Amino acid sequence: MQPRTQRQKEILDYITRFIERQGYEPSYAQIARHFGVSSKATIAKHVAALESRGLLSRRNEDGNFNLSVKVEDAPSDAVCELPLLGRIAAGAPIDAIQESEPIIVPRFLLGRVRPERVYALKVSGDSMIDEHICDGDIALIENRTEARDGEIVVALVEGARATLKRLFRFGTEIELRPANSQVAPIRLPASQVTVQGIFRGLLRPTS
Repeated sequence: MQPRTQRQKEILDYITRFIERQGYEPSYAQIARHFGVSSKATIAKHVAALESRGLLSRRNEDGNFNLSVKVEDAPSDAVCELPLLGRIAAGAPIDAIQESEPIIVPRFLLGRVRPERVYALKVSGDSMIDEHICDGDIALIENRTEARDGEIVVALVEGARATLKRLFRFGTEIELRPANSQVAPIRLPASQVTVQGIFRGLLRPTS
């Protein structure tokens, strides 16, 4: 069952992302602040609507309401189809390539992330080899534009060149850090780096 309104969908997506990143549930105040809403009661109404549609559950612990997204466990042998959108550099940034092609991936590799929010890229280079991300591997990427320090991201450099690195912020600069002692990090003005996705898993071709 889907959310009834666009706002409900946005709130559900926010709660899901928050739990994935932080490991605990956001409060009504945090949700309201994120959406620029002054009334927590308004958020409570949306949450109640999501609950009535079976998309959220609420647990009353010590007098406080906590939110948890209901996630249905997929069978261990379940698979899903993801678009393979070309290559990503695990080395010096390369020109972004878009050549959509479907691949079949075991569903469990995505964890709690919905398949429709994930795409795949073929890794080129060995700058992330200490993370066991090797040349020719298929990286599974959550389509997200926000990243925390230390996350492995798909970074678009100067609007054209893409690379897979750990992201760290230093004031007005961003450092794209490899996982290979033989490769130097890349530090650029934050305005020249755009996050296009977060690394979520890896598929290693058998041939």
